[in-house]
Amino acid sequence: MNQNSQRMKKLLSTFLISAFGAVTALVIYNFYIDHPSESKEIIEDKMVNISYSPYNKTSSKTIDFVDAAEKTIHSVVHVKNTSISRSSSSLWDYFNNEGERKRVGMGSGVIVSQDGYIITNYHVIENATTIEVTTNENKTYEAELLGGDEVSDIAVLKIIGKESFPYIRFADSNQTKIGEWVLAVGNPFNLTSTVTAGIISAKSRDLNDYDSKNQSFIQTDAAVNSGNSGGALVNTDGDLIGINTAITSGTGSFVGYSFAVPSNIARKVFEDIIEYGNVQKGLLGVTGFGLNSSSADEFNIDITEGFYVNEVQSNMGAKKAGIKKGDVIISLDNIKIGKFADLSGYLSSKRPGDQISVGLLRNNKKINLNVILEKNTNVSFLGMQINNTTQEELDNLDLTHGVKILNNRNGSLYRMGIREGYILSEINSSPIKNTDDLKSITSNTKINQMIFYTPDGEKERLIFE
Repeated sequence: MNQNSQRMKKLLSTFLISAFGAVTALVIYNFYIDHPSESKEIIEDKMVNISYSPYNKTSSKTIDFVDAAEKTIHSVVHVKNTSISRSSSSLWDYFNNEGERKRVGMGSGVIVSQDGYIITNYHVIENATTIEVTTNENKTYEAELLGGDEVSDIAVLKIIGKESFPYIRFADSNQTKIGEWVLAVGNPFNLTSTVTAGIISAKSRDLNDYDSKNQSFIQTDAAVNSGNSGGALVNTDGDLIGINTAITSGTGSFVGYSFAVPSNIARKVFEDIIEYGNVQKGLLGVTGFGLNSSSADEFNIDITEGFYVNEVQSNMGAKKAGIKKGDVIISLDNIKIGKFADLSGYLSSKRPGDQISVGLLRNNKKINLNVILEKNTNVSFLGMQINNTTQEELDNLDLTHGVKILNNRNGSLYRMGIREGYILSEINSSPIKNTDDLKSITSNTKINQMIFYTPDGEKERLIFE
């Protein structure tokens, strides 16, 4: 009996231990496994002192491109450019139109007004003899070229006709943000009405620091290929933030990056061509370079972004407002200026006579000055950048007229000793009083002689046979 009693106690004890273990395991499962987010929150809060918010699908915002695509696709047209090239070997062939070849180029354009005004790229319609545009509804129209600007790569067309057309509204490209969703709409590889999506991956992008074009592109990863040039880059509201213009690729096809002229620049060029027939460029009147850590250390400046003013040009708005050599431009109208492309991009949207607020760092102290932009009198002539001289510069050299060489990339003239700072005073015995005098000298003009003066006032005559 005693043995049976002991055996029963032992069995009861084993049962109670097993039951306790099962209950304990159930509690642990319910606490740590059935409620993982709660346990992780407690564990992480104790161990690494961070908070944890579990992913909630219902709270995520859904990006929908349908409305933006619908608003855009009917306002982007296919542009066909026909030009004539001649490969004649004799005057007889030339005057009798022998050897003529038709060349056809394709691209895109964006209708920006109800009466059929179109913005496209300059390179899409360059040298065009006839231009046709085709809408998303397969209606074809002739278009007239009203003007273009090679530097910004923007041209303006007008559909010939009195119909009403769907058009795209302009958005403020200065307000776009890196990471923002965008759509590229155009006609790649002659495939009409193509929409691709991506994000803005960079702003104020200059593809070549050494050319004469002050580029300030919006960079995206939306797929853009041959034929997309001149098409629309729009935000998720379907409003225009850029004109698709270029890609960087070793193959000529999209490899992950595309570039668009910001809508503020495109709109300004468009309005200038409509109102004035050419582009009105406002100059600040400074030269310099974008800061980096090396130049900041060299000039003992506390910041590593901004535009360092190396020279202030005479009789220009910057000089009149009090900007000095050594100042660092950090903002224009409260728009941050981190590099040269930021500066040139913002100024490309302004005209002569516009007043802008310039934020400066001077001796590591911030100041603001109001500057009125001046007319751009710089011209490109025979590979040289040339500007008007001031009366003071002429008086110092005892000259009555001449224009100043700002930069010389003409290899022949450079080898002859013509450098920055030289004064060009005569061509073919005709005085050059200002840069307007150079506009009458075309590629068909035979130049026999040129007279220059060095910065020290020495006369140099170049004779060409």
